[in-house]
Amino acid sequence: MVNSVKEWKSIDEQIALIRGRGMIVDDEEQAQHLLRRVGYYRLSGYWYPFRQFDADGQRADNFIDGSQFQDVVSLYLFDRKLRLLALDAIERIELSIQVEIAHMLGCRDPYAHENPDELHGYFTKKKMRSGETLHYRWLEGFHALVRRSKRKPFVAHNLDKYGRLPIWAAIEVFDFGTMSKLYAGLKITDKIAIEKQFGLNEGKHLQAWLRSLNFIRNTSAHQSRLWNCNVLERASVPRSKLQLNQLINSRPFLYFCIMQTMMQVVCPNSSWKCRFLDLLTTFPHVENGAIQLGDMGVVDGWENWNLWK
Repeated sequence: MVNSVKEWKSIDEQIALIRGRGMIVDDEEQAQHLLRRVGYYRLSGYWYPFRQFDADGQRADNFIDGSQFQDVVSLYLFDRKLRLLALDAIERIELSIQVEIAHMLGCRDPYAHENPDELHGYFTKKKMRSGETLHYRWLEGFHALVRRSKRKPFVAHNLDKYGRLPIWAAIEVFDFGTMSKLYAGLKITDKIAIEKQFGLNEGKHLQAWLRSLNFIRNTSAHQSRLWNCNVLERASVPRSKLQLNQLINSRPFLYFCIMQTMMQVVCPNSSWKCRFLDLLTTFPHVENGAIQLGDMGVVDGWENWNLWK
């Protein structure tokens, strides 16, 4: 049976509703502004942790005693800055990996990204249920990106002169997902050569890291809640990285540690680490304990790790 959709409510009615459920709203003008510009539905993801549990362990509608709308606002602003930091790091990592791929493949074949002999056999030969290979599916997506970018001067030049894009030009039309899927299709020896720069040597971890960072990127780019999200594309870390192995791979903090691990290589003089550390000091401390940094996956003593010094 399909339930009836909830009734539309005005901004004042929305404020009355959350007040009636126990939310303290001291600054009504601020609440009106946020509900109008950000929206009730989006903000509800930030006040969700402030909701009480019922007898069955499910979230009830009423809020925990002492829940304040100002804390919800502070959490929303913290998360917004966190998303921007994630996008900043991932953009730099993306560019670096793209260039590494182009440099490695281009020295063997300018069109290696289209040449099955230059890629892993699983990527180019093993067929999916559809009868297509992963490489064929990847090429479809890549060619769609080329068509979308055909008016860009460098794309038009290469297509007019050569009929297709060499790898060093092709990377300029990649999105993060296209790049990470091509990386997954590299030969093991090529993966290991790139991984070594980041202290990895098994040819499998960076592939998973890139998938996870793509998830974080998409979450951030679509203004979705990041700080305590359930990361669906979960990465593994080598056993040798003992500190990272303490972290939960379904929470974002591990992936910020991975970003910092990679940023040390791709952008060693960046202020990104300091900006991240400064941001964590602004995490709202609420008296009723409804939220804490541990919900992000942070563990005790992390600030003493060499990674963050």
